[in-house]
Amino acid sequence: MARRTLVAVGAAVLVGAFATAASANHSWGSYHWGRTANPFTLTVIDATSSNWTSYVNTAAGDWNSSSVLNLSKTTGTAKRRCPAVSGKIQVCNDTYGNNGWLGVATIWTSGGHIAQATTKLNDTYFNSSTYNTPAYRQFVACQEIGHDFGLDHQDENFNNANLGTCMDYTSSPSSNQHPNQGDYDQLLCIYDPTDSGRTLSTTTHSCRGTGHLDSTNTNAMGIVEAPGQGVLVSRDGHLTQISVITYANPVH
Repeated sequence: MARRTLVAVGAAVLVGAFATAASANHSWGSYHWGRTANPFTLTVIDATSSNWTSYVNTAAGDWNSSSVLNLSKTTGTAKRRCPAVSGKIQVCNDTYGNNGWLGVATIWTSGGHIAQATTKLNDTYFNSSTYNTPAYRQFVACQEIGHDFGLDHQDENFNNANLGTCMDYTSSPSSNQHPNQGDYDQLLCIYDPTDSGRTLSTTTHSCRGTGHLDSTNTNAMGIVEAPGQGVLVSRDGHLTQISVITYANPVH
């Protein structure tokens, strides 16, 4: 469940507080990366410690199977704050505290497009026996990176059967560690103009294509965060007001 404020901040919920049906469409609003062609190249910076490397690698590889994505992966050394990098996705881990989330994805938008994104993985919980399992680590890494492309959850009911996707809330993630066809279809619906107006369906998911190409690539905009401000600054010095959007994978 996500609570939305004027700056579109998503918050975690407790298991059982709400039960919602599987989504017929799980685009995260209309948020998407601007690009002039498909597939578009996007860099994932892995700034995590060694106990996360294999899970980030797998998640990036899974999402790269989409026909609209061409992901490249590099390593980084970001600190706890996990600062966003213009035109890229930065993935970090740290002990962020008992704050109610296992992982958080944050995107910054500029001109209606995603301009930069981060994923934070919370070792405060993953250092505990409950969550320190390969299944939970893979599930959360996959889901939070998926949000950074503009995907929402396919389902937010912890008590129904798993849908076989990391974009499905679950209390037993063994079969929810990777994207499923519904996630790949949703990326086509968001990004692929050849599917515009078409309905793509599986047994658990459907979406109607709204994809289009853009006049610019937001992975090469050359913007930087202004220190201490909720804005982004373009290289020509003009300020662009930005919204920060955060999704949390609920702890239960």
